[in-house]
Amino acid sequence: MSADVKNRRAALLSREQLSRYSRQIILQEVGLGGQRRLLESRVLVVGAGGLGSPAALYLAAAGVGTIGIVDGDRVELNNLHRQILHTTADLGKPKTQSAGRTLQALNPDVRVIPFQTTLTSENALEIIRDFDLVVNGSDNFPTRYLVNDACVFLRKPLIDASILRWEGQATTFLPGHGCYRCLFPTPPPPGVVPSCAEGGILGALAGFMGTLQATEAVKVLLGHGRTLVNRLLLFDALENEFRVVRWARNPDCPVCGDQPAITELIDYEAFCGLPGRHAAAAGDGEVIPEVEPEEAYRLMREGAQLIDVREPWEWALARIPGAVLIPKGEVPQRLTEIDPQRPVLVHCAVGSRSAEVVRLLSGAGYREALNVRGGIIEWMNQQLPVETGDG
Repeated sequence: MSADVKNRRAALLSREQLSRYSRQIILQEVGLGGQRRLLESRVLVVGAGGLGSPAALYLAAAGVGTIGIVDGDRVELNNLHRQILHTTADLGKPKTQSAGRTLQALNPDVRVIPFQTTLTSENALEIIRDFDLVVNGSDNFPTRYLVNDACVFLRKPLIDASILRWEGQATTFLPGHGCYRCLFPTPPPPGVVPSCAEGGILGALAGFMGTLQATEAVKVLLGHGRTLVNRLLLFDALENEFRVVRWARNPDCPVCGDQPAITELIDYEAFCGLPGRHAAAAGDGEVIPEVEPEEAYRLMREGAQLIDVREPWEWALARIPGAVLIPKGEVPQRLTEIDPQRPVLVHCAVGSRSAEVVRLLSGAGYREALNVRGGIIEWMNQQLPVETGDG
């Protein structure tokens, strides 16, 4: 038998694989070549929880040949309403162990590589390096920024999603097209965004958003279809409403920008202002006065001033009519533009940068400084007026 014939046969799928993936292979965008590409692909799933569970299951079902699972936790009873990789029999077991068993039982074609550890600045690059793509299912900001930065440095595609209560959001980051820091330059102050344990979560929403991540991952691996790159999908499960917010790469991003200031992994717990071995964040325990977008809209009509502390490139994408743009870094030098005798409302993209500015204004003697909860994204979620374009 010639070498050419052997190579052609080696590229074919087995009879069992043809049957297993038959409904997928008949898709024009997949075919035999696409299925082989999936079988040769390597995807790392960060977190075997609410998002990672459905994402990993559908990646395994699709025939992604190698799936890495990073998670340092053990299965708890309160996980099971949403973390469908695990069962009641797995209580107390390492999540990577039950995840591996479930995925192998679903599809023996899949090789599962468990990392029963917490992702850190010390191990992230080594773990992520050998994978083609990362699906981020982490539930805390230090890990989100860590995974983002590592993927930027290694030029790995990143499929990101988050969930809370009845709401989810997702986007896709491709090398050269921006990163998580372009969309969310700074983390919210500790305590501003509740955890799932504090705010609650609908289990089926985790399934929906995790499955969406798997779909995005398959499209990226196949090189077909329109992904969520430079688009943030917002889903309100309670109202069954979808919104898509466009975002763009920030050329001044400290990680993926034209002249990056951050070129190696940092201390992400300290960056996010978390306590522990780090000093407490400034204003620790302080309550930042907030106002809901609808109430802020009413106050504006009654004469309150609205300060937008985002960057000019964000302002160009979408802005609230009547707002005054003063980027966060310029606020201390431009306080004279903010009237201390009138209520002042402050907003950014999601409410984190504006919370810091409200703290600054309060310290400077502004008695009625309020943070607009959720920023312009929440404002748009509530379908309040916005303007677009450079005009």
